Amino acid sequence: MTLDISSPGQAEQEIIQLRQQISHHNHRYYVLDEPDIPDGEYDKLYARLKSLELAFPHLITDDSPTQRVGGTPLKAFGQVRHELPMLSLDNAFNDDDQADFNRKIKERLNSTTEIEYSCEPKLDGIAVSLLYEDGRLVRAATRGDGTTGEDITRNIRTIAAVPLRLSGDDWPRRLEVRGEVYMPKSGFEQLNQRAKARGEKLFVNPRNAAAGSLRQLDPRITAQRPLTIYCYSVGIIEGGTLPDRHSEILACLGRWGLRVCPELKVVRGLAACEQYYQTMAEKRESLPYEIDGIVYKVNGIAEQQALGFVSRAPRWAIARKFPAQEAVTTLLNVEFQVGRTGAITPVARLQPVFVGGVTVSNATLHNMDELQRLDIKIGDSVVILRAGDVIPKVSRVVHSMRPDDARDIQFPDHCPACDSELEREEAILRCSGGLFCQAQRKEAIRHFASRKAMDIDGLGEKLVEQLVDRQLVSNVADLFLLTVEQVAGLERMGKKSAENLINALDRSKKTTLPRFIYALGIREVGESTAQALATHYQNLDKLMAASAGDLQRVDDVGPVVASHIEVFFQQEHNREVIAALLAQGVEGTVSAPAAEVGEQPLAGQTWVLTGTLHTMTRDEGKALLQRLGAKVSGSISASSYSSGR
Repeated sequence: MTLDISSPGQAEQEIIQLRQQISHHNHRYYVLDEPDIPDGEYDKLYARLKSLELAFPHLITDDSPTQRVGGTPLKAFGQVRHELPMLSLDNAFNDDDQADFNRKIKERLNSTTEIEYSCEPKLDGIAVSLLYEDGRLVRAATRGDGTTGEDITRNIRTIAAVPLRLSGDDWPRRLEVRGEVYMPKSGFEQLNQRAKARGEKLFVNPRNAAAGSLRQLDPRITAQRPLTIYCYSVGIIEGGTLPDRHSEILACLGRWGLRVCPELKVVRGLAACEQYYQTMAEKRESLPYEIDGIVYKVNGIAEQQALGFVSRAPRWAIARKFPAQEAVTTLLNVEFQVGRTGAITPVARLQPVFVGGVTVSNATLHNMDELQRLDIKIGDSVVILRAGDVIPKVSRVVHSMRPDDARDIQFPDHCPACDSELEREEAILRCSGGLFCQAQRKEAIRHFASRKAMDIDGLGEKLVEQLVDRQLVSNVADLFLLTVEQVAGLERMGKKSAENLINALDRSKKTTLPRFIYALGIREVGESTAQALATHYQNLDKLMAASAGDLQRVDDVGPVVASHIEVFFQQEHNREVIAALLAQGVEGTVSAPAAEVGEQPLAGQTWVLTGTLHTMTRDEGKALLQRLGAKVSGSISASSYSSGR
């Protein structure tokens, strides 16, 4: 790259301008999530700055965006004594605890009016202190024991969402900002995927991953981890003043370039606090980060000061915790279930335990490799993880509690449903029985009827069991031959319910090609791949005739998936079922939604939907993006976390 610089003074001036521009764009990208230039343009600015600093190394400063990549490894972390202690919060575990907290606040303030609270999610991350002097980040530390923490300045500098220099000029000369460093769910998943591919130990949860990443002695490793931050309060304030309300202080932090949680809300009174709690509990699983409760703070700073502190916690704040998502119980037995594609899945039978708001007695163990990774035996004490509506799983074994009579888990050598021989595919045992296997037949029908496939309302698990067990249905095409009389004769099914099901089956015939392809249950063909196939081929006949080589020209279809698709359509019994579906009036040749759009302005782009959509459902948003030509991914790619952007 040609620098075309006539003097060090000119270089210094351009470096200052580039740093300001890059900091502005980093703020837009990492804090506001509203980038205003393409990544390519950002990369040009970043490359220009690096070239200038390489040519004029004496102009490099600690707050330059190029210094986020981390330096040489540390031998150990230094200690930082907090000038103001970083206190923990008291907890509320139920409505009574929350009401008691509110009552004491009103009594101590001698207030007859409702208290104003600042509410925000309690992130499951690592509490840190960021010290800014004259607007520049000079030190960062962990909470530690509240009095003394570890100096993690070099690692914090690698986090793109942490400004190395504050925006504006109205900040206090010396300002301590406190926040929570965390790892987004998508970043955590990708980190574990990469670790698994390298044969490394997996992280237990995002908090564990964030803590491990933040405490790396080599900052270059931290720089590669997808960490970010939300700031939630201030500590030291010298040489300036801040507003008299906590929520307004956070607004100032946001204006100065610090990341503040967008779910922050100011409410008045106990009932409004409870409503906020319920709202966030419902949104919890759709948030892109893990939370374990809600933090309520008296919003007025004068009221906070009047309330003061008790022991190691403020009287003016409390953390309302969600029901525990982890619990310890005993593994009573392991049974093996047969899935839609014949995969044999081990299922843990547990001593019932209350976790995540429900009583859990079964949990998935995934596959053979997972059993070996856990080193699990029947009789072990195990930790059960349940997050929202996600199927409970055994996350780890408490090996220190293993009883003397713990028994090894015996893998089956024949299908537990049809006694066919099992085939080994890497970590998966698979039944070779195909449609002969009754268990696979049931799972194929359930999948076909599911909401994202044919969306047949009323065709639930118990009803599918009866239809197959009574030999009324042997494949998905038979569903459309059912009569009201046949269905009404089943257990818990009257004439009205039977009519509703037959009507639902009739309505489901008018579907789209992507849904129809997905409903067929081809191995490794999910929603996005089905959409890509429909967009590429436009009708079922062309897709069924495609070779594996031709299929690999479709986005997201590699050689393995192409082989699965080709083999599926070559199987005579599958072609017979498809022909029967079409004969029953299922409109399997309906064009893909993308074909209805003459122009696809988002073609070639990949979009990720996070959080809550306010004007449509997530599925509707996904479908709209796909009609405009975009690929919709479930998570942000690793490249989003590069040292650039």
